[in-house]
Amino acid sequence: MNIRSYTSIADLFSIANASSGFLSILMASMGNLVFAAKFMLIAVIFDSVDGWVARKIDREDECGFGRNMDSLSDIVSFGVAPAMLLYISCMQYGITYFNVAVALLVVICGILRLSRFNVTADLYKDKFIGLPIPTAALILGTFYLSGFFTEYLALIIMILVSLLMISTFKYPKIKDTRILFVGGILLLATLLPQKIISYVASFPVKLLFVIVLLYLLAVPIIELYIRFFRSGPNVR
Repeated sequence: MNIRSYTSIADLFSIANASSGFLSILMASMGNLVFAAKFMLIAVIFDSVDGWVARKIDREDECGFGRNMDSLSDIVSFGVAPAMLLYISCMQYGITYFNVAVALLVVICGILRLSRFNVTADLYKDKFIGLPIPTAALILGTFYLSGFFTEYLALIIMILVSLLMISTFKYPKIKDTRILFVGGILLLATLLPQKIISYVASFPVKLLFVIVLLYLLAVPIIELYIRFFRSGPNVR
């Protein structure tokens, strides 16, 4: 039962992910929403690293400790943290009750998404069933930092994100190193100090927001098009 017999180096990044999520929640509760958004994006970086480290060290995890660590960290950083940022940012504009309902929807759908992932991950190696939960932090964090942020559009986007997380749409796993490299550079650029971000990182954060939004929308649009317009009988 010694905890050291379960953990590996990769779990340190999961803990860093959860820690970043907690700091995001703390910043949001103090009204520092810029830092709340940035800590969510930092959590995305740690989340992407833990799986890579686990593969590099050929981790044997027969009991699924690492997967559970990852999921528990994700619900903090990509479920509760975005919900808090959404709730408090909309509360500042005088929106009550509805923002509570949408924030709660984000948390509930995040829990459902991660629970389904834990029991079906071995069945789908190249695809995600439903929108990956880190997208919730990516889309809301970049949206808030981009300068495009409006409270009503944020609520609509997060309702859509929540429903797509528990959908059966098949989202591809991005493995192309060039795409991951460009995405990583854009993500790091959004974390520049506030005095620099207004001059340098304004374009990267807007571009990253648009890319994530396209990823979010492209799969359901394509699948719905195939279902409704190309699902008739074959004519020979």
